[in-house]
Formats: sequence, C-alpha cells, structure tokens
Amino acid sequence: MERKIFRDFSAWKEAAADRKPLLLLGARQVGKTWAMREFGRRNYKHVAYVNCDTEPLAAELFRTDYDIPRILLALQAITGVPIEPGRTLIILDELQEAPRGMHCLKYFAENAPEHHVMAAGSLLGITLGRGESFPVGKVHTLHMFPLDFGEFLLAAGEEQLYNLLQEQDWETMRLLDIKYVEMLRRYYFVGGMPEADKTFFQHHDASKVRAVQRRILSDYRKDISKHTTAHESMRIGLVMNALPSQLAKENKKFVYSALKKGARASEFEVAIQWLCDAGLVHRVSRVNELRIPLKFYEDFNAFKLFFLDCGLLACLSNAPAAQMLIGDSVFTEFKGAFTEQYVLQQMVANNIAPFYWSKANSSAEVDFIVQDEASIVPIEVKAEANVRSRSLAEVVKANASQPMKAVRFSMQDYIVQDWMKNIPLYGVSAYLQTLSATPPTLF
Repeated sequence: MERKIFRDFSAWKEAAADRKPLLLLGARQVGKTWAMREFGRRNYKHVAYVNCDTEPLAAELFRTDYDIPRILLALQAITGVPIEPGRTLIILDELQEAPRGMHCLKYFAENAPEHHVMAAGSLLGITLGRGESFPVGKVHTLHMFPLDFGEFLLAAGEEQLYNLLQEQDWETMRLLDIKYVEMLRRYYFVGGMPEADKTFFQHHDASKVRAVQRRILSDYRKDISKHTTAHESMRIGLVMNALPSQLAKENKKFVYSALKKGARASEFEVAIQWLCDAGLVHRVSRVNELRIPLKFYEDFNAFKLFFLDCGLLACLSNAPAAQMLIGDSVFTEFKGAFTEQYVLQQMVANNIAPFYWSKANSSAEVDFIVQDEASIVPIEVKAEANVRSRSLAEVVKANASQPMKAVRFSMQDYIVQDWMKNIPLYGVSAYLQTLSATPPTLF
C-alpha cells in the first residue's frame, strides 16, 4: 500500500540541517504505525520500534530524567536493535501513554539532532491527555488521514487510473469514465480506513468490510468512554450518531434540536469540540462575507459537521451495500450526503481548510469556499449529472470586482467555461492538489 505521506517523510529525512523529531498525529486506525514502520523498512538499515502503550518498560523510560545517552541505551536494550545516527529510525509509538514521554522530543531536538526520531499518537490521546507540556517548536508535526481516492486506486492496483489523475489527462479519463465511476462507488462504500481497504481488496466481500467498519466504530466508542465522563460520553455519542441525519438534510447546517428536543448549543458544544479534537469529525464553518482572508469572516454559530471517513459514515448510516455498490443509487439517493462527505474528505487529505457560504433569508448556498493564495474559490458539489448552479452563478456575478473562479464537482465530464470549471467527481483529489491553502486546524 502506498501512502502520499511517504513523500513528507522523505523530505523530513533529507532535511539534515533543520530536521527535528517528527510527530505524526491522526485519529486512531488511519495507518500511522504501519506508515512509520514501512518507511523505516524501506529507508533505514535498522528500525527501533517501541509501543509505549504495550511495552511495560516504556513507563520508566522518561520518568527520572531526559538524559539522551541513557534513553538511547534503554531503547537499544528494549528493542535489541543497534541505534546508529542516520542509520536507525527510532519510532516511539503511542508516545502520549509514556509518562513525560512527549516532552522528551524537545531533548532529542536539542541534544541529539543526529538521531532520526519519529513519534506517533492519536489526536485523542494527545489533545485530551494528562496535560503534560507539549514541545512547541521542537518537533516537525504531520497529520495523517484515511486514504484519499488516489491512494485507494493505488491500493486497488489501478496505477494507470491513478497516473492519469495525477497528470490531469481529462480527455483520456473521459474514455475511462465507467471504470473511474465504478472505483468511486467502491470508495464511497469502503472508505479510506486501511484495514477496511485491505479487507475489501483481499476478499471482495462487503459483509467482511462492514464487520471491520463496525469494529472501528466500536473502538472509537470505547475510546470516548475511556477519556470522558459517562454524562459527556452520552452527549458525544448523540452527536456522532446524528451525523447521518444531519448530512442527509438539504441544508446540511448542523441543527442542535435534531439531537434531542430542546437541545441547545451550550449543552453540546464541548462534545462537538471533543470529536473535532479527536479527529473523528471535521467542522466546516460558515463565512459571512466572501473576502480574503476568509478566517476573518468566520461565523462560529453556523457550521456543518462531517465524519472522518465516508466508509465509516456508510456503516454508521446502515446504508445497504447493494444500494451503494450497484447502479448509481449512491450518487442519487441520500440527498448528496455521501458526495459532500467524499469531497470534504479529499480536501482534508490535501490540507485544504474549507468554509461554506449561505445568504441570509434565502436558499442561496455554496457548498464549500476555499482560499487559494490571493483568490477565493467557491465550490459546488453535485451528486448527479443534473448540474444547475444558480447559487454558484449568483455568487460569481455578485463578486465580479474580485478575482473568483468557480469550481463545480459533479458527474459531468471536465468542462471549462469563462466563469466556472467542472471537475468530474473522481478527479477531485487530483484537482485539489493544484490549490494551495492553509492546513486545517486539527491540533
């Protein structure tokens, strides 16, 4: 399995003068451990791997002091691997579980920069952990997410389809449209969680994929119970379970009253922030005005919530496998919920932080708004080939004084007009790589 994050790992490895310990963050089970170990296997003579959650001796590694020679000797004894500067990759997995462990990265950065150190932890454990100090400025931080559609194609062995996407050869892709749509249909169902993908490509059995997805959701619920009180756990569960119905609405703005009768923001705002901090949901806020920088015009009281992964959303929704994998029901039903979730997931995977826009006292709305350097890009998502874009056209016309090129993601082929560009849904991830935007705020 190939992951795009390997490119970031390689850049980190080669940055000799500025290299700091690398901290890999992400929700549980997005593939952090496998990615680090596989990169080490490919690029280093030795890999010294320690799981600080399951290794009993890890609890004592940093308890007394941060003496790096002592720590290196202890790591060598625990792993049985020689630790050589530049030739051994040290991996400290689930580092947040080791007392005072996270702070040790500061001392690796200051006193042993010649050693290549990777650490990983779930956003859940780090942001909601013991309150220990974080080594600000002493680590290089990367976020990892589920596989995007391009990575999914590679996992399926469809290198030709992937390469055409990267080259953005729209004319050739148009000839292979049936194949791309079939793979997209599968991605909506399976999603990008590595274990679900591996199970699907090994067995091609929808029931086995669903079993994996159910277990992942169950593990998330156990983590919620582990890190919160019973009362807060109940509220978090209500928010998570309400995601399918919230996204299935025509207007996908999050509505508190859908959680329970009389629900108020004050009751659930902590639960929503908890899910965001854990990387299990992504919050997309409304902007009041289409001006740069968009962050200045964020409306914190109006937002949409999307799940970590489209496959997990399908499982959470109990969407029938046949309805998703056969025919075009997955695109036409559910009021575009899966398609908008899919597009958001590709944005997050490409470090794009979107907003959305709606007009007061009107049905006019643009699904996503992103900032590309010095211009604003309004994006409309259409799950079908019926692509009337009244709101999108109105926004572009009303903002004619500033540079604005609209984008529509739909089931139609690649089209360029004077005011708008249509990108086929299967080309979303490849197209988004051409946009430059600030990384999403996840930590």
